[in-house]
Amino acid sequence: MKMDTMKNKGTSRPVIVHNPYLCGMKEDILYHFNLGTATHDLPALFGDVKFVCVGGSAWRMKEFVEFMAAELGMQNPRSDYPNICAGTDRYAMYKVGPVLSVSHGIGIPSISTMLHELIKLLHHAQCTDVTVLRIGTSGGIGLEPGTVVVTKQSVDATFMPKFEQLILGETVVRNTDLDYSLAEELLLCSEELGQFHTVIGNTMCTLDFYEGQGRLDGAFCMYTEKDKQKYLIKAREAGVCNIEMESTVFAAMCKLSGLRAAVVCATLVDRLKGDQLISSHDVLHSYQQRPQILVGYYIKKQLNALGALQK
Repeated sequence: MKMDTMKNKGTSRPVIVHNPYLCGMKEDILYHFNLGTATHDLPALFGDVKFVCVGGSAWRMKEFVEFMAAELGMQNPRSDYPNICAGTDRYAMYKVGPVLSVSHGIGIPSISTMLHELIKLLHHAQCTDVTVLRIGTSGGIGLEPGTVVVTKQSVDATFMPKFEQLILGETVVRNTDLDYSLAEELLLCSEELGQFHTVIGNTMCTLDFYEGQGRLDGAFCMYTEKDKQKYLIKAREAGVCNIEMESTVFAAMCKLSGLRAAVVCATLVDRLKGDQLISSHDVLHSYQQRPQILVGYYIKKQLNALGALQK
């Protein structure tokens, strides 16, 4: 098993930005975070960050930071872990020790905007050796609901491992490779936990929740159930285990920035058997907590190996 590069003494992974214009700016305003390089001491506030966990829901990311505080023994009963981005209603951000928890909303445009500012934040804060983990929910293909999928490779709706973006009217294609050794480490952590089933597989990222995922329950549906089943089976044959809406751009941007990254999602439904979520609220919530439990265990294990936690 390849060890996390955090553990390799003498090496350091800075957060890379590819923008020469940032150096000439008097202040870089991270508008959607309500932070800025002139108004906040970013190295003092965030320089110790080693793990960033991102997820769609602001409420879920607050729940995660509270969970991590308890796991790391940093829990303060008098603190409600205030939202660092309270001055904006776009995203929410929470921090405990070296762990940053950030919401990203739903879909590629929302997470892309957040990631631009997150990457700049980590760069301005002079963070090194940062691991970023997306935790969330997804639709499974041929998996029992509640299964956790650690993404091997993110693919688009044609099952190709790429992220396409229009920049200045031109199509730019970027690689969506994730750190496979990190995926293996997370799978090992799940085996050590022994609480739920976890697999490594490809994750398909789509542009919307309904037609883009072949659902039959949207406002529009101009295909048949037979068409849907054919498409999902073809996806399964291409190694796709689950479907969500953020992983391609997440993988592409993390790779460009030199960030070690993983996507960990619980499946809430087997899309081969239906489209709507029929499990109870309590059951769905228990599924949603599984990526948090796995990632929390991984982070605690890494910090213990570094001697970063008090015994």
